[in-house]
Amino acid sequence: MATYEKLTPPSRGEAIKFVDGEPQVPANPIIPYIRGDGTGVDIWPATQRVLDAAVAKAYGGDRAIEWFKVYAGDEACELYGTYQYLPQDTLNAIKTYGIAIKGPLTTPIGGGIRSLNVALRQIFDLYSCVRPCRYYSGTPSPHKRPQDLDVVVFRENTEDIYIGIEWAANDPVGQELLRHLNDTVIPASPQLGKKRIKEGSAIGIKPVSKAGTQRHIRRAMQHALRLEGKRRHLTLVHKGNIMKFTEGGFRDWGYELATTEFRADCVTEREAWILANQEHNPMLSIADNSRLIEPGYNNLTPDKREAIDAEVEQVLQQIGASHGNGKWRQMVLIDDRIADSIFQQIQTRPQEYSVLATLNLNGDYISDAAAAIVGGLGMAPGANIGDCAAIFEATHGTAPKHAGLDRINPASVILSGVMMLEFMGWQEAANLITKGISAAIANGEVTYDLARLLEPAVEPLSCSGFAEAVVRYFEH
Repeated sequence: MATYEKLTPPSRGEAIKFVDGEPQVPANPIIPYIRGDGTGVDIWPATQRVLDAAVAKAYGGDRAIEWFKVYAGDEACELYGTYQYLPQDTLNAIKTYGIAIKGPLTTPIGGGIRSLNVALRQIFDLYSCVRPCRYYSGTPSPHKRPQDLDVVVFRENTEDIYIGIEWAANDPVGQELLRHLNDTVIPASPQLGKKRIKEGSAIGIKPVSKAGTQRHIRRAMQHALRLEGKRRHLTLVHKGNIMKFTEGGFRDWGYELATTEFRADCVTEREAWILANQEHNPMLSIADNSRLIEPGYNNLTPDKREAIDAEVEQVLQQIGASHGNGKWRQMVLIDDRIADSIFQQIQTRPQEYSVLATLNLNGDYISDAAAAIVGGLGMAPGANIGDCAAIFEATHGTAPKHAGLDRINPASVILSGVMMLEFMGWQEAANLITKGISAAIANGEVTYDLARLLEPAVEPLSCSGFAEAVVRYFEH
């Protein structure tokens, strides 16, 4: 049992345990919460009001959350002392109780922590950041058809440049590494030619591992399997055309996992083309099928044509019986896209995408871009999930100038609570909140950030007033 310096856990309730990466949730789980800095003082009480009301309505007292307040950010420093942004009490509580939810936190100045959010992800090995971006009718958006976008971004959390291994341009250790790279490592790597790093450069390291990639892709694939119809679609997003061994490795390892561990349940885009061609014309030759999947086939060298023919023949032999005759259409389709192309396509062809699996930096950009389409970060929930813990969080900042005014939009944290309930298997309560938020927004009962963008204009609700509107629509 964990011990605490300044905290007292609830006297009632039980801990959530993880078995094989899945939460085992009692009827009365103890869930630590971090109020958050700035507007957390407003949005957390509104969120707790909605979550408690939904659980009570859905289960009639048979289930209830026992909340356990823990501290991080500026509020932690007030209790634990200067620079104590992430006290051990908080870490002990999350480790003990498995699932936590948090409001926005200030990035500390000084104190040795670059980002509290990144620190929590790394401490608890929360390797998948999950951010759904869907449109709620009535939400103002700069796009003509924001309802066409309904994606879930799975962003790898623990690798890539966010691991934070870097040196300033004036760091003597970094410059020693630079000289070693220029004088020893690069000359010993023929594929790098005569490249050199400029003297006085800052240096960062971008690690991407097969194990880290595949555990992340596994979660994304498991999510895609729970979807139906054309929503069963997983896209690997990468810059493997430029970074061939890091981002390219992410792509290749993703395909490897999908076509081995999930072979009975998935088909690659290229395999789908081959199978569809054969279904359309059962008498199609291998070479003619190859011509259909490979533009410029006739102009390729003989050895390249042979390689494509062998690929087509292998697909038909290995999965023709199990995936052919249209069976592949019910499976998860897995494909890949270059990251900069995805930025364009989620705006111009959003209906073609469902689950996006990305590395850390690309996922940060893409999830924010997708959120902008459906109403902004105020409508964007998030979750950080690992095999032994999960933390659900707002994706926006602390907005301190609005703190204590009861005016900020609490939807991001409320929707993160929806994700938490879904993760716990409490779908009935989650559905009530989704229904309540949808109805409130559709009827123009929104906070000032959305109200000022609506035409015609509406009188904004307070933060707490929006929570009450959501709860009221549980009954409708």
